[in-house]
Amino acid sequence: MASSSRSWRYNVLPSFHGPDVRVTFMSHLKKQFQHNGIIAFNDEGIERSKLIGTELIRSIRESRISIVVLSENYGSSSWCLNELLEILKCQESAGQIVMTVFYKVDPCDVRKQMGEFGKTFKETCEGKTETQVHKSIHALTHVANIAGEHSVNWNNEAKMIEKISLNVSDNLNATPSRDFDGMVGLEGHLGKIQCLLILENDEPMTLGISGPAGIGKTTIARALYNQLSPDFPLSYFMENVGGSYRNIGCGDHGSKLRLQEQLLLHILNQTNINVCHLDVISERLCNQKVLIVLDDVDSLDQLDALAKDIYHFGSGSRIIVTTKDQELLERYGITNTYHVGFPSNGEALEIFCRYAFRRNSPKYGFEKLAIRVAELCGNLPLGLRVVGSSLGGKSGDEWEVIIHRLETSLDEDLERVLRVGYETLHEKDQALFLHIAIFFNNKDQDYVKSMLHDCNLNVEHGLRNLVNRSLIDISTNGEIVMHSLLQQMARQVIQRQEPWKRHILIDPHEICDVLEYETGTRTVCGIYFDTSETGEVFVSKGALKRMRNLQFLTVHKRKHCEKDIVCIPQDLEFPPRLKLLHWEVYPRKSLPMRFHLENLVELNMRDSQLEKLWEGSQPLTNLKKMDLAMSCHLKELPDLSNATNLERLNLNDCESLVEIPSSFSNLHKLKALSMFACTKLEVIPAYMNLASLESVDMTACQRLRNFPDISRNVSKFSISVEELDQVPESIRLWSRLRVLTITSKGKLKSLTHLPQSVKHLHLSCIGEQRIPYFKKSLQRVELYLNSCRSSLLREDCEPKEGLTCPYDTPYTQLDYTNCFKLDREAQTAIITEHIAQGWACLPGGEVPVEFDHRAKGNRVTIHPMSNMSLTIFKVCVLISPNQQTRESEQLVCSRISKGIEEISVYAIPRIQRKHLFLFPSYLLQESTSREAVFTFSSELEIVECGVQIWKDESERNQSAYSKPGNGEEEDVSNNQQDTYNISKAWDEEEAEENVNLNPAKRTKR
Repeated sequence: MASSSRSWRYNVLPSFHGPDVRVTFMSHLKKQFQHNGIIAFNDEGIERSKLIGTELIRSIRESRISIVVLSENYGSSSWCLNELLEILKCQESAGQIVMTVFYKVDPCDVRKQMGEFGKTFKETCEGKTETQVHKSIHALTHVANIAGEHSVNWNNEAKMIEKISLNVSDNLNATPSRDFDGMVGLEGHLGKIQCLLILENDEPMTLGISGPAGIGKTTIARALYNQLSPDFPLSYFMENVGGSYRNIGCGDHGSKLRLQEQLLLHILNQTNINVCHLDVISERLCNQKVLIVLDDVDSLDQLDALAKDIYHFGSGSRIIVTTKDQELLERYGITNTYHVGFPSNGEALEIFCRYAFRRNSPKYGFEKLAIRVAELCGNLPLGLRVVGSSLGGKSGDEWEVIIHRLETSLDEDLERVLRVGYETLHEKDQALFLHIAIFFNNKDQDYVKSMLHDCNLNVEHGLRNLVNRSLIDISTNGEIVMHSLLQQMARQVIQRQEPWKRHILIDPHEICDVLEYETGTRTVCGIYFDTSETGEVFVSKGALKRMRNLQFLTVHKRKHCEKDIVCIPQDLEFPPRLKLLHWEVYPRKSLPMRFHLENLVELNMRDSQLEKLWEGSQPLTNLKKMDLAMSCHLKELPDLSNATNLERLNLNDCESLVEIPSSFSNLHKLKALSMFACTKLEVIPAYMNLASLESVDMTACQRLRNFPDISRNVSKFSISVEELDQVPESIRLWSRLRVLTITSKGKLKSLTHLPQSVKHLHLSCIGEQRIPYFKKSLQRVELYLNSCRSSLLREDCEPKEGLTCPYDTPYTQLDYTNCFKLDREAQTAIITEHIAQGWACLPGGEVPVEFDHRAKGNRVTIHPMSNMSLTIFKVCVLISPNQQTRESEQLVCSRISKGIEEISVYAIPRIQRKHLFLFPSYLLQESTSREAVFTFSSELEIVECGVQIWKDESERNQSAYSKPGNGEEEDVSNNQQDTYNISKAWDEEEAEENVNLNPAKRTKR
């Protein structure tokens, strides 16, 4: 990217033999350059000798284009030959464009040093070393192979000069210049694509670039073209191939001919070409080294017309195809492909800020608004650019108005781009797309298949089509992921349908009428009802039964308002085919007596008024997911004996639930069980040993008295047991346990029975004088002696005898917040601990002296060790509560080195007095960096800060101190949400995220 990230002093530098052309050809060419506004280097006044001077070398390097005018005596001049060597060196190192003019000399004579040209060249070589002669021969051979204008082919020199000047102008216009300078993430894409192109290989090659609409495929392809085209004699970037093909409108064969005509006109720089058959491209470009970019291709016919046989082109040719349809590339046999993914959260925010603020980061006061907008745009570059441009210069109030509009509708330009992919789908795939957008985004694909298997949609084939069209992605854990902007587009597609043709209802006012006046029909298969701002809604007894084909019913509140109430009759009848019932804040104490459960796959009744669900045993064989979280009046669970396929059960915050029924023993496919804050729960069946159970959360279940042996296959287990003094020996048999979280009120005395499989250990509120020894096989230790999980602050943490725990683990979190009676030995042990990843927080009044780079306030500058490729800093920040009222506050650390900014974000628990917060920071240095600047910001008062450089090379070589993210465990620097709430994990994936109680979120700029 050298040529695209620098400025040039001259547009063009001519290299020529003065006596041959200065007063004739060159004088006219320079005049034409001046006429066309082309800045050319003028060598008049430079004294010529055998060696070229530093001024000329600098001028060559500062010229975007060098034009070599090869005449009969060019090779007789050592000056010219040395000048040519410098030009070719710049071509290789800086991407300089080299053009040629063969003035009254045969290119073959130059290439092979024959004829009069060869004769004078050989005379010049006399007295030179063999190496010098070889370099000159190589340079002349190379430059003679660059296609250029040949004076013999012109009977009008003035016309030739006009053509040369036009070519120079075209090359300048096609140069990346600063158009792509600093474009976020671009260099990474270009580097990966160039690896796939294998430019050093002379075999012709086709490369496909795929990705969703608006992701930046065209921008990447254009930057790539501008970077590579100088090395190809013939090149053309063909924009919007699909649109051009459709607009021609003269039949398949005629359209293909017109496409070929368009390509040949531009690549051969002709004004008129008649293409009468489809082999013309092969004939005209046979054996020519070409670079062709076919942008936004959407059919096989277009590839047939323009890229049918790559091997008809010359050695080293490259054809690059961009498309939204990955399957199109596969069907055409293009296996060398690059998929453009979404930018990271940090990159997305930076893209947005460049358009909204004309800088890399948000303006003060707009930080949260900018992050919110970036999330609404779903990291789609097109959306970030369009929305960012529209918000530039506007006030915070105007931002709020536009954000509210974004939450409900799409910008017209965005919608037009996004609809293209949807409109090319088959009718059944369109229906599948709409179902996913409304009901099944971020759901497991097997779950979606089970929901839609009898909907006549051919789900397996349809999902593959949607993936290939970049309308959805399938994540590594099998979830279907649709971009939020595509979801918005889907909603607008539904709203534009004729009301009587809608299969899915989403308009709240239309749904109110359907439920109150029973106007629904058999056409309706899904309802997504947002009850926000609808007021009081009355549901008629037969409103749902009338919609016999209703399978998916979701009722929820986007915004909470006491006046928004859904009133349903006691004898409401649900339709028999119902598979999904998701009804938040369900208003009645039980489900209707006549409730058909045989087809139900998911029951989600979060925050309901339910006290019980149903009586007796019910046909539940299709039920896979059950969510009753925050149903605080729920007193009992139903008989689940027949729910043999249930995989996930969420009972979080069911405060009235006392007992888990014995029927749980039949849930042998249950994978995740979450019972966070079931505060009255006392009874759990002993020895259930559920075979498939992987994740269990019993945190904040205050009345639990025993450590249940619920499954020996569990991998994540969290529990709060008030009187727990010892973990039972049977835990040794939990051979798959990886993550263990224990919260108790100070009774736990030992941890001697942990299985070797445990890698992550989290202990909270341990009040003993000594902390148990942690075995070295642990990869992560998180120790909490504060009271940040409750509404009260405690000061009774009194480790009197120091610490007996060696924290030699790759990840360590030490939370001694508000533990004001820590002795000096304990404080010193924590402060001097080498934390490879993680953090420590403890009371303190000043930054310790070992942090030799210290400063008052929030900014410190240090000078890293210049001879080390990796510098590890230990950072210490002295913070003060400053009337802190929230449970936690953010601490943002910005480190700038070599113009690159890296941001880390930490959550600080509520503190009562001054505290020290310590964490590591890693700096990879490819070259010497003169300084690193650390800046800290927070709602807390930052009193003082300090940085220490870890200088021990042996420590750097230990795997425990490797750069975070290089190991096989999770990367703590991922862009995850900071959280202390590990206990409310519901889905397994959420639990995995929440293992990181306080990960630093890092973004680079």
